Amino acid sequence: MVEAARLISVIGAGAASERQKQDARRVGELLARAGWGVVCGGLAGVMSAACEGCARAGGLTVGLLPGAEPGAASPWCRVVLPTGLGQARNALVVLAGRGAIAVGGGGGTLSEIGHALKAGRPVVSLGSWLVEGVPQADSPEQTVEMVLRLVQG
Repeated sequence: MVEAARLISVIGAGAASERQKQDARRVGELLARAGWGVVCGGLAGVMSAACEGCARAGGLTVGLLPGAEPGAASPWCRVVLPTGLGQARNALVVLAGRGAIAVGGGGGTLSEIGHALKAGRPVVSLGSWLVEGVPQADSPEQTVEMVLRLVQG
């Protein structure tokens, strides 16, 4: 029997600040050290940084690309799934994880937060949107602790 992957969706802007990438990298590392993998949109910025941190710590990284070209993926994505769905793939990104962590981000991140909440997936924000029902964390460590507590009940 195949065990379902323990994945957390990490969402955020492709054009992220250095601080956001640093935070995302640490989030990915902490998730991997706790036995979890990362699923994301597979591109640059927060997505690539989270995958880098996770991969360097030995975790599974999955990228769900908006386009049809696998070569567009971050080199840190171990599993690359070109969806060809454009921004509609945002729903798949958050449905593939048991919970989500939002690091910074713009409108695409906001849509992913909405999809996650609608689907009943817990979301924790690290410097991202202020949305009712989404707790705010102050550090990557607190963010990972909060989301894992929420998904593990």
